[in-house]
Amino acid sequence: MNSPEYQTLSAAFTAAGLSDLLNSNSPFTLFAPSEEALKKWSGENLSLLMKPENRKELRTMLTYHMIAGRFTAARILRAMCRGAGTAVLTTIQGDEILASMQGTDILLTDCSGHTARIIVADTSQGNGVIHEIDRVIAPR
Repeated sequence: MNSPEYQTLSAAFTAAGLSDLLNSNSPFTLFAPSEEALKKWSGENLSLLMKPENRKELRTMLTYHMIAGRFTAARILRAMCRGAGTAVLTTIQGDEILASMQGTDILLTDCSGHTARIIVADTSQGNGVIHEIDRVIAPR
């Protein structure tokens, strides 16, 4: 999370008070919106969420991009094979994300039906894995 590709996301985790979660020993998978995805989505959205009075909403948004456990792309693909082409992933926030395939890409569909594509898979971290996605996904 200290790399230039994730400066905005890292700042959001700090503002939400979730830095300890990122540094914990518990394994997790993070679907990390790229800087470009955050810029397209954000405008005022992220600036508003980063204000102290909106910390709860920011935490909700960020934990919706995380699932418990180490889910590599291969593990997600195996889950989709068992699920007849789709896999339901429960986020740390509590809502679900649907994983499916489009050509050779893994797509994530949020609760509102918006999709994000994994553009960089399997960036290994000490306590998990990061998959960079091309859009921000959102809980209910």
